Amino acid sequence: MKHVAIIGYGAIASHVIRAISSSSAIRLGGVIGRAERLAAAREAVGQDVAVVESIDGLATRPDLVLDCAGHPGLIAHGAGILERGIDLVSVSAGALADAALYETLARAASASGARLRIASGAIGGLDVLSAARHGGLDRVTYRGRKPVASWRGTPAETVLDLDTLMDARIHFRGTAREAARLYPKNANVTASVALAGIGFDATEVELVADPTCTSNCHELEAEGAFGNFSLRLNGYQLADNPKSSALTAMSMINAALSLEEPILVA
Repeated sequence: MKHVAIIGYGAIASHVIRAISSSSAIRLGGVIGRAERLAAAREAVGQDVAVVESIDGLATRPDLVLDCAGHPGLIAHGAGILERGIDLVSVSAGALADAALYETLARAASASGARLRIASGAIGGLDVLSAARHGGLDRVTYRGRKPVASWRGTPAETVLDLDTLMDARIHFRGTAREAARLYPKNANVTASVALAGIGFDATEVELVADPTCTSNCHELEAEGAFGNFSLRLNGYQLADNPKSSALTAMSMINAALSLEEPILVA
């Protein structure tokens, strides 16, 4: 029996918990939440699941921890989990644009032998990028195209008049590191592409507000010694939380259920 713990208890975590409950080989070992919101977490996940404020509060050492909480969860708990030699899968790639946090987590993982894995999340093609970088990548470009409403409350409002926008407009063009800093709520896909490929400072990013979009569109282009490829993925949001990608939840479910798979596709 494998034990999995989860950081967070929101929409993505709820989907993962339901998937684990259907497995005969994996057991939910507990949920890690913020100290001031443990009561809310217990109400969300039920009384049969241990809810604690740190990895040390779990009665059973998990084989794997899934960070479903976003950047604050990885910042608060990532190093402590990795220092204990426990593998961690995170949806919070954007947090790693902070070089200091990246180094802290890398040192913790290296010292214990644990690994931090970034979930593929809302985009595909990262396996191609990861393989191609070993032969040499010349260019990687990510373009995020989203409905106008998705860009409200972001720096896009200082570049475009979102209320009167009639056609698709680029409101950001720069590096992945700049995108992650300026658009933290939209940074995870950008950061995942950067980590899989040529890094935060060499990855080119364009962010687009498109009033004709009905879903989030992710476009990825790369070229190098391997050749070239392009990918376009239209992703839907979770029905119970429009701010979260359905594919992100599915990628975390895949990470959990892969513990019981004897053969995996790398």
